[in-house]
Amino acid sequence: MSKVLWKPGTMLYPLPAVMVSCGSYPEEYNIITISWTGTICTDPAMCYISVRPGRFSYNIIKKNGEFVINVTTKSLAFATDWCGVKSGKDHNKFTEMGLTPVPASKIKAPMIKESPVNIECIVREIKELGSHHMFISEVVAVNGDEEYINKESGLFKLNDAGLICYSHGKYYETGSLIGKFGYSVEKKKKKEQGL
Repeated sequence: MSKVLWKPGTMLYPLPAVMVSCGSYPEEYNIITISWTGTICTDPAMCYISVRPGRFSYNIIKKNGEFVINVTTKSLAFATDWCGVKSGKDHNKFTEMGLTPVPASKIKAPMIKESPVNIECIVREIKELGSHHMFISEVVAVNGDEEYINKESGLFKLNDAGLICYSHGKYYETGSLIGKFGYSVEKKKKKEQGL
């Protein structure tokens, strides 16, 4: 099998498709759909979102220095896409998509009630990289729906929520479990022990 050389581009897929909520008071509340996002540090907990400066939410986030990453699910797929293609300059996205802004625990930006996980973030640095500016942010709180908490183990069963991801302009529901962190070592260890 031979390789085909392509020009440099964004080929690291799939990515999370999240709705980022921002604004410090109800008239300013907005939602932007983001796929350029991820974890960058464990201690302190840090993540990032990359936003085009021309997007309506960019100046809201820059001014307030905070936002909420709202994890999306199959039932939120339509709203996720709609909030990515429509501008908050022309639309009240919460109202038009039937989404509920609820108070966050540490910041003024609202959480989206319908999202199973809401990650409250405070911007620590903005990197102007080119087409997008990266908001490097500290995670100051994580809010999860109680229905996805295993009452016996205390573990969060996030995969039961029907998570979605983004790949090459399309949305996909996440798939079947094929392993867990460290399973390759476990198999080798069990084989060595004759199990």
